[in-house]
Amino acid sequence: MFIVDTALEKRVAEGNPIKIGIVGAGYSGRTIAYQIITACPGLRVAAISNRTLSAAKDAYARADVHEPKTVETVAELDQAISAHRYAVSEDASVLCRSQRIDAIIEATGTIEFGSQVVTEALDNGKHVILSNVELDATVGPALKARAERAGLVISNSDGDEPGVAMNLIRFVKSIGLEPVVAGNLKGLYDPYRTPKTQQAFADAHKQKPTTMTSFADGTKLSMELAVLANATGFRVGKRGMHGPSLAHVNDSAGFYRDKLTDGGMVDFLVGAQPSNGAFVLGYGEDPVRKDYLKYLKMGDGPLYVFYTPFHLPQLEIPSTVARAVLFGDATVSPKGKPCCDAIAVAKRDLIAGEVLDGIGGFACYTLLENYDVARNISSLPMGVSDGCKLKRDVPKDQALTRDDVTLPPGRLCDKLRQEQNELFAS
Repeated sequence: MFIVDTALEKRVAEGNPIKIGIVGAGYSGRTIAYQIITACPGLRVAAISNRTLSAAKDAYARADVHEPKTVETVAELDQAISAHRYAVSEDASVLCRSQRIDAIIEATGTIEFGSQVVTEALDNGKHVILSNVELDATVGPALKARAERAGLVISNSDGDEPGVAMNLIRFVKSIGLEPVVAGNLKGLYDPYRTPKTQQAFADAHKQKPTTMTSFADGTKLSMELAVLANATGFRVGKRGMHGPSLAHVNDSAGFYRDKLTDGGMVDFLVGAQPSNGAFVLGYGEDPVRKDYLKYLKMGDGPLYVFYTPFHLPQLEIPSTVARAVLFGDATVSPKGKPCCDAIAVAKRDLIAGEVLDGIGGFACYTLLENYDVARNISSLPMGVSDGCKLKRDVPKDQALTRDDVTLPPGRLCDKLRQEQNELFAS
């Protein structure tokens, strides 16, 4: 997206940077703020909201911005922006309702609160950039429908695996090949990891044990590939995907040669070097193009392997903001009807009366299933599982259903899921 830097240089010359509100000042939010403030002329972090105000201030301080103005109302925020002052607030709605903010970056990683932030941002005419695959995997199609009705862009981030893969898909299409498989390069996959097993690793990297558990037990993976599936129309070859262990990503062409499905497939590779980033398989039988690709050492075809050996979401998300605001171009966003759903599966024998602890917890891991199959068996989406109370025992490795649980009352995320189901009922 090299056109983005030129467009941002123009905004700098005009003295009119894109004004961004960041909601969430945890690891992701504060890193995004640092990147934009220190490396991205043409973008301005006008305000940061966090429920703990000190964390929002610390995010600015890391980028050598001191004494941001604390604001409690939209009028106070607008005044601060007009005076070219940075601002912090405990109230995310202040950022969402300000007419001086061009785009909101939702970086909380939460489902319920994230739903509230995004809907309010869209209701107030803001483009939304998600550093939150959990939310996108759960209610992304419903939020996309709302954004389209308002003439706005909602997108997940460049640099995260769905965005990396989607950019590769667009490239593969541009050279005349058909993308047929796309997904993640994964170093570790163990669905039975828990916050206890991941505690030491989390401490060493200054992360939350639940976050590290979601990376290891397949939840983050499944949600990322739900986002990619819903953006491409791809499906899974089977529940949980194939997930082969391969020596190198280049070996994937041989593995998938007899497993291709109509319309494309999302999947992942375990341990395949370079063990990081995303990959896409492109298909092509054109004889002239095949000769050319063979000459340039891409193999005999008809399957060709493309991959990016890294993912840098917090560093690349500024491009996502610029693409949305300046060009109306989403990096990765649902096409319409969901194609895949990230469903909750018992990590151990679960007992009636237990309250599920959600993403990265002790109770459940996540598998990716085709959306129509998940709907037919009333699977419980992992994204809405937190706080659900079990009505009956569920054995280890069994997928949970909505009939197995009582949902917490009054949640917006459940209303959005219902809205999504009704919108795409056919």
